[in-house]
Amino acid sequence: MSQLDELRKVTVVVADTGDIEAMKLYKPEDATTNPSLILSASALPQYAPLIEDAVTYAKAQSNDKVQQLVDAEDKLAVNIGLEILKLVPGRISTEVDARFSYDTEKTIAKARKLIALYNAAGISNDRILIKIASTWQGIRAAEVLEKEGINCNLTLLFSQAQARACAEAGVYLISPFVGRILDWYKANEGKEYAPAEDPGVISVTNIYNYYKQYGYKTVVMGASFRNVGEIVELAGCDRLTIAPPLLKALQESNETLVRKLEYSGEVKARPAPMTEAEFYWEHNQDPMAVEKLAEGIRKFAIDQEKLEAMLSAKL
Repeated sequence: MSQLDELRKVTVVVADTGDIEAMKLYKPEDATTNPSLILSASALPQYAPLIEDAVTYAKAQSNDKVQQLVDAEDKLAVNIGLEILKLVPGRISTEVDARFSYDTEKTIAKARKLIALYNAAGISNDRILIKIASTWQGIRAAEVLEKEGINCNLTLLFSQAQARACAEAGVYLISPFVGRILDWYKANEGKEYAPAEDPGVISVTNIYNYYKQYGYKTVVMGASFRNVGEIVELAGCDRLTIAPPLLKALQESNETLVRKLEYSGEVKARPAPMTEAEFYWEHNQDPMAVEKLAEGIRKFAIDQEKLEAMLSAKL
């Protein structure tokens, strides 16, 4: 059996891509997208009809150019999600505009709109995750949405404070970023890390054990991998979302894979929920998390704007 086959025995494998061909090849359970992946996918020739459909839809909704652009980008994200849902048996994660990361009400409104577009296409809520940045405002939005039956994937997660607040808010799933944590430490510490000592691997391992220790149901899905070693060290994590090049490497490897994450201890009484002040204080104690969260939001916003420029030209 390949390492990928071995991994599937202990972890749900998710594709971190918008590439339809990769989905067909690696047959993941779920798939995740973000503004950067949507931007990349929109350059693929097979997606041209989806873009045209989004533009046609937007023009039919309104004569207002600003509103047309908003409607077109929402419809395109959902159109790509619908294509992916034809290939995966599980869920698609579709991301809210990163520029709403510090606005609870706008995040809630955008999530409801995306869900409505999926529902109108015949897709039920249990096949969708709404991706939201793990800011305090994003976590509060997710808390409201979860109570409405809209499951959320809290992304750009780098600190234990973010992870704890997400669990306490009852979010469905979190995406702690392994590779971006490693990037920061390599740049700031000037050294290389073996997979078992990788700061991103250690962070996700700690979050996984914390959730199991206190009986939180929130799913831990490691994301943003830089190498196969990181994935191997997190075998047993609830889910792992993996880009096609690393799925290929796992598929082509026959090395033994051993389960690393499995909690067998007792479940303890949970601590009192964090206050907003506690969240900011604890998150602020981790300079890596502060920098990478802000940087991640900025980068997603830049790619959202590039996507808008492409759609504006077509509108």
